[in-house]
Amino acid sequence: MTQSHLNLIAGEWCRGADVTRNLNPSDLTDVVGLYAAGEAADVARAAAAAAEAQRAWFEGGSQPRADLLDRIATMIEARATEIGTMLAREEGKILPEAIAETKRAAQIFRFFAGEALRIPGQAVASVRPSVDVEVMREPVGVVGLITPWNFPIAIPAWKIAPALAYGNAVVLKPADLTPGTAHLLAQIIHEAGCPAGVFNLVMGAGSTVGQAIVDDPLIGAVSFTGSVPTGRRIARSAAEHMKKVQLEMGGKNPMVVLDDADLPTAVAACLNGAFFSTGQRCTASSRLIVQAGIHDAFVAELARQAGALRVGAALDSETQIGPVASAAQLDGNLSYVALAAEEGCDVQGGERLNGPTEGYFQRPALFVGATNTMRVAREEIFGPCAAVIKVADFDEALAVANDTEFGLSAGICTASLKHAREFKRRAQAGMVMVNLPTAGVDYHVPFGGRKGSSYGPREQGSYAAEFYTTVKTAYSFAG
Repeated sequence: MTQSHLNLIAGEWCRGADVTRNLNPSDLTDVVGLYAAGEAADVARAAAAAAEAQRAWFEGGSQPRADLLDRIATMIEARATEIGTMLAREEGKILPEAIAETKRAAQIFRFFAGEALRIPGQAVASVRPSVDVEVMREPVGVVGLITPWNFPIAIPAWKIAPALAYGNAVVLKPADLTPGTAHLLAQIIHEAGCPAGVFNLVMGAGSTVGQAIVDDPLIGAVSFTGSVPTGRRIARSAAEHMKKVQLEMGGKNPMVVLDDADLPTAVAACLNGAFFSTGQRCTASSRLIVQAGIHDAFVAELARQAGALRVGAALDSETQIGPVASAAQLDGNLSYVALAAEEGCDVQGGERLNGPTEGYFQRPALFVGATNTMRVAREEIFGPCAAVIKVADFDEALAVANDTEFGLSAGICTASLKHAREFKRRAQAGMVMVNLPTAGVDYHVPFGGRKGSSYGPREQGSYAAEFYTTVKTAYSFAG
């Protein structure tokens, strides 16, 4: 029988109301495992346990928190191949990328082990004689974390680690498409000695478990990464309940390629940004905005290299692009491929592929001849699809890049310092890349966007304190 994996509530492994079958998108006959599917009552128990445990966790001091996060980092590193294999098996990311993501999670926990000892504060001179003023940061309390399937260990890590570092307790709901990796991480956190109730895992559907996290009165803040419609619903609910909220949502990220760009550099950046991780990154380069003089040579070379990418099973050492994560995602991708043709694009690639096993395989797609008014250039596809838009000059490229409801990441390939500097200043995005893929970020600096891509304080680095802490101003009379 397939093993059933349980929720973690108040330090105990608990069954849910139901179970979810976790399937391998590279081989649909491979059942990764059965995972507990919780309900609102499970969230209520987890939130109550977190609320009970949080005060002692914070008041115990920063050193135990730093030590725990450091132990978690060490244990993740020791099990990187095991966790990476699980990640590749359930999400479809190729094994080298999956192991690299796992190691990044360890780096994130180790970074925040240090941040636990560097919680900022201020001593400020008062305008009144004999009065001292202190500005202190304290934990929010209980934080609900709702994470996506595309980075099933890195994103939970960059939410859990700062939450714990700053003295909060956590209720985590991972994506129900990829519970296995989150469950392994929960095991490590538990085995590393996290006090009962400080970290809780409640797996299950977003419509039940996620909504219960947003609604629970003991949960004071919610951090969510996922789709725009879900993020907007969470924002409305959080406002109703007066909760602190942090949302990371979609992107339709532009990569500008100017005539003076180094062609191999530009092609490599766009190939990586558009198609690696099967294009299933919110920072993916889904709009390639190319100046007319380099357009034809760029498209020809990018199409050649994209067509040569080996699509296959995630655990096959020869594979460069793994499967799409689910049937629903593949169906959506293929509908956009058909739409691109209907809208007048020259569609290169994009078809479903047969593999040695039954899986969700798709060839990378270029939509050549797109315009920025087409749906395929405006709506997030979240797959290995990129629209190519020809422009006359830098000014038009910048205008097209900014003409979107999103604003997460933007990039430019150019040899011009002037144009690079101007693009960094004027691109309406939270992150800007020069001669680099739009996807791929460091863990010690802020992550987040503008417009419809993000809402609330930034994630990662020292900026994480803005969400996971609250500010207290204390006055003392010394006279």
